[in-house]
Amino acid sequence: MHPETIATIIAASAPLIFAVLGETLTEKVGVVNLSLDGSMLLAAMTGFAVAFMTGSVELGFLAAALISSFVALIIVFTSIELRLNQIAIGLILTLLATKLAAFLGQDFVRQVGPSVQAQAIPYLKDIPYLGEIFFNHNPVVYASFVAIGVVYLFLFHTRYGLELQSSGERPEAAFAKGIPVNRLRYIYTALGGALVGVGGAAFSLDVKLGWSEGHIANFGWIALAIVIFGGWHPVRAAFGCYIFGALQIIALRLQPELPGLSQVLPILPFPIMILTLVAVNHPFIRKIGLRSSVIGKIVRSDPPAALGRPFWRE
Repeated sequence: MHPETIATIIAASAPLIFAVLGETLTEKVGVVNLSLDGSMLLAAMTGFAVAFMTGSVELGFLAAALISSFVALIIVFTSIELRLNQIAIGLILTLLATKLAAFLGQDFVRQVGPSVQAQAIPYLKDIPYLGEIFFNHNPVVYASFVAIGVVYLFLFHTRYGLELQSSGERPEAAFAKGIPVNRLRYIYTALGGALVGVGGAAFSLDVKLGWSEGHIANFGWIALAIVIFGGWHPVRAAFGCYIFGALQIIALRLQPELPGLSQVLPILPFPIMILTLVAVNHPFIRKIGLRSSVIGKIVRSDPPAALGRPFWRE
């Protein structure tokens, strides 16, 4: 594959990577955030609006992270303090956030605002083949690379990451060992929501410049599916994002060649990703995985044991 095509796939996948990593953190701690689609849309609108009014892309990303983090906190607050169902609240919030973004963003439709500028890395960009693929992007793409590594190392190689996972697997046992389960759920749900917001802003300030009601195009639901596809593992989930990005770019490149399918090709990556998710979780595939440790690590997708189950200290 041509390095320019691979670089395009990597750049197009960056917003989704932030959203998927954010949801992975949130679900690892035991909270289901189904408001992802609405949160990303609201973050995309907020990020573009703030950047448009201030001229600062950085402030746009910050505002997007804060608004999405706030939406995520509503879910964990209503679950812990009000004992409401996380899934129901998440679905309600995604509808509210979607409508709110459409209402508040009316004045910013088709406006031209600032965008993230490309910054090739000196010397590294001159490396044959790899330079064009990895080192000729903008800070958002570079940050997505760093985020994958940081989330992986944090989850599996730090004490805090292990405490996070124990809060999502066995909260009662974690609490008995002195781990503040609900406090961690607040912290990591907020942090996960912030990453989702960064992903939303990356759409309007980088990948799809500007703002419109259909800006995110259901990417929040795809992010949720990729978290499952990746088995709640940040590296495998990021790989899923790149697969989806590749499907998107291939579909776009095929449109001039297949004009009769121009209406079908843009949406084709969505059902393909869902079918892949179904295939990975098929009993036959999982049975094969049990026989092979290598395949098992790839196809295994067991959710955190206490995912979606609130922990109440009686």
